[in-house]
Amino acid sequence: MTSPTPSSSAVSLPLPTVGRSQPPEDLPAAASDGTRALVDRYGRRARDLRVSLTDRCNLRCTYCMPAEGLEWMPTQQTLSDEETIRLIRLGVEKLGIRQVRFTGGEPLLRKSLADIIAATKELTTDEGIAPSTALTTNGLGLEKRAAKLAAAGLDRINISLDTIDPQRYAALTRRDRLSHVLEAIAAAADAGLNPVKINAVVMPGVNEDDIVPLADYALHQGAQLRFIEQMPLGPREKWRREDMVTADDILHRLRNHFSMRPAREPRGSAPAALWDAIAPDGTAGKLGIIASVTHPFCGDCDRTRLTTDGAVRNCLFGNSETQLRDLMRSGASDEELMEAWAGEMWTKKPGHGIDDEGFLQPDRPMSAIGG
Repeated sequence: MTSPTPSSSAVSLPLPTVGRSQPPEDLPAAASDGTRALVDRYGRRARDLRVSLTDRCNLRCTYCMPAEGLEWMPTQQTLSDEETIRLIRLGVEKLGIRQVRFTGGEPLLRKSLADIIAATKELTTDEGIAPSTALTTNGLGLEKRAAKLAAAGLDRINISLDTIDPQRYAALTRRDRLSHVLEAIAAAADAGLNPVKINAVVMPGVNEDDIVPLADYALHQGAQLRFIEQMPLGPREKWRREDMVTADDILHRLRNHFSMRPAREPRGSAPAALWDAIAPDGTAGKLGIIASVTHPFCGDCDRTRLTTDGAVRNCLFGNSETQLRDLMRSGASDEELMEAWAGEMWTKKPGHGIDDEGFLQPDRPMSAIGG
């Protein structure tokens, strides 16, 4: 299936730029009170921590992993609850983190998820408030746990859903579980996790025909759908830059069916560019597009990532990481952990480099990095 040619009236996405062209070389020292800022050479400051709680998943999405799954990390290599909470505490109380998102693999597979969320909510940021908490999930089992997670302190949720066609969902995920995901979306809304956000990866020749049905479903559910350009993070043979469905392709399809106007709210460091959308029957809401490949937002990136085995990474697409687990287990102090974390963020590159001739796909699969 070929992608449509974008219309000349399509709204172009903004291109954030990195602020400083002549970066300093030395890592800034800690402040007099012992705190540090997670800054890089280009003036960006990490405020958003993505914590992968497991590399395991109960789906086998074709763009993420092979049908037989992956070789999961042995439990002794992954962070314990106490180690995870210690690093989150340092991030929030000492390193300027203001929001914590829990990811996987599939984070609902972590039995202690509610306890980790509750412990995170007990912390205090440098502004004197609790950090915001979020969860990215495939939704399986969420219908039974949404209320408990909200009570533990979960503020926001993103549920992955690439199609609302049952047969296509089964083919994409290699599991017949669409009805459970739809129940999860309803349960999340009932638990007060509004607006429920839905993430949909758009793939050429696979689910392009789902763009309009997904958007229509989300608008009528009161959910906020964000389409995501497919990124080079799964099996290497599954992604080709020249074949991908771009943000402009997606916008073209949406504008043929909905009234679309760029949202007035400033985007800030959010990955999604938002549009106010109105369906033909008058139902209104917001739709978003995350154009990581064709319209990268690296200049506004405020993320730092912690893998389930305790490594911090400064970029989803990078191959640089610093192992904090081994430092902790060898008796490192909080100050030593903070300096190592800050040092990793200091080396962050200006952009992800997907379009660079020498770009190398990350050596970890997406399920091991965390979304």
